[in-house]
Amino acid sequence: MSIRTILIVGLLIAFGASPLYAQSDDALKVKRHFKIKKPARLTPPEAMSVYDNVSEQMVKGYAVSKDPSAMKFGSWRRYNSAPYNSATHGNRYVNNYGNAKARGYDKMKAGDKMPAGAIIAKDSFTVTGDRGVFAGALFLMEKLDAGKSPDTGDWRYQMIMPDGSLFGDSQGTGANEVSFCHGCHAAKAGRDFLFYIPKKFQIRFLD
Repeated sequence: MSIRTILIVGLLIAFGASPLYAQSDDALKVKRHFKIKKPARLTPPEAMSVYDNVSEQMVKGYAVSKDPSAMKFGSWRRYNSAPYNSATHGNRYVNNYGNAKARGYDKMKAGDKMPAGAIIAKDSFTVTGDRGVFAGALFLMEKLDAGKSPDTGDWRYQMIMPDGSLFGDSQGTGANEVSFCHGCHAAKAGRDFLFYIPKKFQIRFLD
């Protein structure tokens, strides 16, 4: 694990986050998302109000990375009605955005596949039990050309930190740091490795 990663772990602990590790030869090898130990439980209107107040700052932070998707995802279609708490993303509140090639994300069923070039972006934020608000990572999934990455179902995974630094890219720098992403998404292999948004928060579009 890099020094930068260890520093991030330290910051998360300071903010009340409890990192989860799996037993392995490397005790510091991150296998899952950092998990918020005691997140605040917000109603959908409360979560939306928090997001409205911090989303602009979050977008600016991610944009420091100069990653094209990180710079543009805020203008893409959002597929959830309000931020929702995601246990699989460390008990953070998340949103699901998709670019133009990801149209139909809301209608996917077993056996469907996204076209190459489709990108799903999931921004995140933390609200602690004492109502402290902290920006979380931006998670990106990009569908690659067929055969480009057979080990990940031809998906590229990226994780960009709130300050714009790259935590990992499954097709480049820090690939091992985000290997757990596909390990989780593999549970949905029959639906092109994509999870459903909770029904309560789903938005169905006509096109």
